[in-house]
Amino acid sequence: MGCLIALLAMIGPRVALFFVWIGTNFVDRAFDSFFVPALGFIFLPWTTLIYALVYDGRDVSPFGWFLVAIAVVADLSSLGASSRQGYRTQRV
Repeated sequence: MGCLIALLAMIGPRVALFFVWIGTNFVDRAFDSFFVPALGFIFLPWTTLIYALVYDGRDVSPFGWFLVAIAVVADLSSLGASSRQGYRTQRV
């Protein structure tokens, strides 16, 4: 199952998160409501996916928090790159 998630994450984090959400109980275990992971699916897919995978039912290990921090940086950098690209195309 882990290799399948890794392959799907190469396609895109939303695809991997979708299959993790419907195929396992990781997302339901990590989040109490539907609202937070739905927002994460839209705005911070890497962070939501990694948090769901590293949460073990009680807490997240320090290495897990390190992976979540890397996912936050990846999400924010992709948001910044897309907004910067939109700005460049509007100026021309």
